[in-house]
Amino acid sequence: MIKDIFNNIGPGPLVAAAFIGPGTVTLCTIAGINFGFALLWAMGLSIIATVVLQEMAARLGIITQKGLSEIIRTEIYNPVLKSLTVILIISAIVIGNAAYEAGNISGGVLGLETLVGKHNLELFGFSINTLCILTGLIAFSLLYVGNYKTIERALMALVLLMSLAFLITAILTKPNIANILKGVFIPVFPEDSLLIIIGLIGTTVVPYNLFLHASLVKEKWKYKRDLSLARKDAYISVVLGGLVSMCIIISAASIQSMNISNASDLAKGLKPLFGSFAQYFLAVGLFAAGITSAITAPLAAAYVSCGCLGFKSDLKSKKFKAIWMFILVLGVLLSSLNFKPIDIIKFAQVANGILLPIIVIVLIWIMNKSSVLGTYKNNIKQNILGILILCITILLSISALHKVFGLNIF
Repeated sequence: MIKDIFNNIGPGPLVAAAFIGPGTVTLCTIAGINFGFALLWAMGLSIIATVVLQEMAARLGIITQKGLSEIIRTEIYNPVLKSLTVILIISAIVIGNAAYEAGNISGGVLGLETLVGKHNLELFGFSINTLCILTGLIAFSLLYVGNYKTIERALMALVLLMSLAFLITAILTKPNIANILKGVFIPVFPEDSLLIIIGLIGTTVVPYNLFLHASLVKEKWKYKRDLSLARKDAYISVVLGGLVSMCIIISAASIQSMNISNASDLAKGLKPLFGSFAQYFLAVGLFAAGITSAITAPLAAAYVSCGCLGFKSDLKSKKFKAIWMFILVLGVLLSSLNFKPIDIIKFAQVANGILLPIIVIVLIWIMNKSSVLGTYKNNIKQNILGILILCITILLSISALHKVFGLNIF
């Protein structure tokens, strides 16, 4: 029975692994420290939004046996609009993931450093972090195998490890259950919390996950009858991922310190209050979050660029491998030298902020095309939920512009 359950688990854990990266861990930490349990409802809202959109992406992938970027390339007929859409997608996801990859690897290394300390190598006047190279090699090895089942099982194990680590950490802090339930079900807007609220939703409703999910489901399932399995996989994985994020907020809420800015600081801060166990569990969770995102970001970039440019989207394809290798190697290089590509990250934030509502619009449009999905197109309820989520993504877009340019919008 347990074997059957694991056999029916698909790309859902990969999607969860993709949105629970070091950025999510850091933002959830800041939310918990500054606002306690008050913003748990925002994570609950983001879980609902993500479930709705990822179900659409999974349904599209299984019914059409094509990735989202492939569908966009074939369904948008206006050459100017098609070119603009493809350029924006590649700019936001491929360049963006290249910029964020250094952060993914650095986040995993923060977890390792909490456990084993710092290890630097002096070479030609540069101080190279050897743990970054180790993390990169682990990600490279899994991707280079070029076998979907191997990647799926490895990430499933890492997601389970991450989930247990953050769950145990939250339990060790002995939170007040009544206050947690209040935070989840009663929306409040504390002073100076609006950007954090939008940020919590934005770290979960991720544009590249829609492309990744649509591409990966066709690696796992080939028939329309498998749609129910894909839906269960998506629902369980996204909810589990959201609960992990909530556990991070709950853990951080136990410490009232303005000197903590990331999960590594949180791990050290938990030690005097709850003992070394809390510190080590959180460090393991941070490492798992970093390395899973370090694997899924290059994978998503490769699927997106191959779909947009008409290349073969195959794990063993030379062009596919060349793209993820470029993303991963660049991330390892930037993180090991402690170089922060601020301008590239700002560009990626703007592009992602603009891309998200556009992709939601395009996704809803495609999901209503009988020529693409037949009887599996969206129903009225799915369209209403999709439009409500579109409104949220527009807020996220405004938030990204505000964050980068300091626009006085709110």
